Amino acid sequence: MGRTLALVLPVVLVLSGTLAVTRVSWSGNDSSTSALAASSEDVSRRAPSRTPQDVLRDRLLVELQEKSPGVALTHLQEAVNDRPSLGRHCASIARALGRAAVRAYGPVRAQSFARPVCDTSFASGVAARQT
Repeated sequence: MGRTLALVLPVVLVLSGTLAVTRVSWSGNDSSTSALAASSEDVSRRAPSRTPQDVLRDRLLVELQEKSPGVALTHLQEAVNDRPSLGRHCASIARALGRAAVRAYGPVRAQSFARPVCDTSFASGVAARQT
């Protein structure tokens, strides 16, 4: 009888401990769904795709920091020439470049990079950042 109890007792304790751990709400909320089910739902959602103009703007902002606003403006003009559908976003991208140029170079030096890309949107971005 003692040997049987010595063999059965650890098995019962392991099983009851395992069941107790699976019933604990590890996520911190009192919902009846398990934490594993909640996390698998989060993983199955796709990240929102980025628009071409967002990708271009982010690339040009990095280029402005690493090279110069002049290089970024040249590449903006080339991108709009290559993909005319980006033309309607050109002004907002140029204004964002102007604001970033003021942060990186100061208002006077940033204005020196201005050129007629997308009308004068870069200059208006510089001017807007000054006020």
